[in-house]
Amino acid sequence: MNTSNDSSRGAIAGLLLSLALLSACSNMSRRDRDVAVGAGVGALGGAVLTGGSTVGTVGGAAVGAVIANEADKDKRKRREKDE
Repeated sequence: MNTSNDSSRGAIAGLLLSLALLSACSNMSRRDRDVAVGAGVGALGGAVLTGGSTVGTVGGAAVGAVIANEADKDKRKRREKDE
């Protein structure tokens, strides 16, 4: 079993899935797109770091989505404060 090829395939699959989701949802809000990108990047990172395990990929996606969502909240608060 060659785990480096498996993790590469998982990473590529995650990236392609993210791109497909983003292109299919062109009417998404900026926040939704940011969260989707965060989930995709997290999934990619999780797949690479865990050798392509499903749990690592899904966990990475969840963490990426949460981080992107929180970053968007911070941006919004700063914008409102500046106004």
